[in-house]
Amino acid sequence: MTKHLLSFGHGFSARALTPLLLEQGFTITGTTRSSDKAAALEATGVTSVIWPDTNLRETLHSATHLLISAAPNADGDPVLNALREDIVRHAPNLEWVGYLSTTGVYGDAKGGWVDESSPLKPATKRGQMRVAAEADWQSIPNLPLHIFRLAGIYGPGRGPFSKVRAGTARRIIKEGQVFSRIHVEDIAQILVASIAEPNAGAIYNMCDDDPAPPQDVIAHAAGLLGLPLPEEVDFETAEMTPMARSFYAESKRVRNDRIKSDLGVKLLYPDYRAGLAALIALEQFSDQ
Repeated sequence: MTKHLLSFGHGFSARALTPLLLEQGFTITGTTRSSDKAAALEATGVTSVIWPDTNLRETLHSATHLLISAAPNADGDPVLNALREDIVRHAPNLEWVGYLSTTGVYGDAKGGWVDESSPLKPATKRGQMRVAAEADWQSIPNLPLHIFRLAGIYGPGRGPFSKVRAGTARRIIKEGQVFSRIHVEDIAQILVASIAEPNAGAIYNMCDDDPAPPQDVIAHAAGLLGLPLPEEVDFETAEMTPMARSFYAESKRVRNDRIKSDLGVKLLYPDYRAGLAALIALEQFSDQ
């Protein structure tokens, strides 16, 4: 049977996964809400579907793999709200289901370490909705579910360089603040490894080996660009959107041992220095 991935909310991470699965002979169906984005997906070899405007029962019936990137909202998980019964009754061929969650489910560890067994204590509304969505997916009997808790995602076109170049980057200083990160190519290779070695019920943290203060990442990016250090701004007095400020409500270091021990993953970018250097090299190559 042809392997068929149905990807809900086929965005940044799913697009990085696409070429790896196409090389393995997968067919991929990706949902989007926009006709413009649908055309872009088609150009990458993905069959695009405008959803929720399209009935997906036949697609679910042929799907062997599901990837859920769509974020929950105040009403719950949008995929389950619309398709729970279809997934339960009309998706008989599922071998693997991947749900992309967030390390925000752990809440604030005051800079300490958390792993997949740590209690879920989300400090933000976003984190609380993710905890509820994880539980909702886990409540479906016999679903070959794998939960991936992602740290801050960066990659081509999504990183600190544009703000540093534009002069709008700031080094926000909050004592003891650290974040974990993950390069999108490492997300893709972890998903491929899990698909190759399914373990229903497994939960994996996706992050690199080097949790770091956000101001250090900005400073390193400026150094790579040969630009002056962006100004330091105290967190308490910094002008920030409520969304940006909410990210600083949590400080933690996230362990990633399980992706290595269980899936045999060797990170392509084990720290932000390696990841940012690769992004610079990619930019230079693209400009040639």
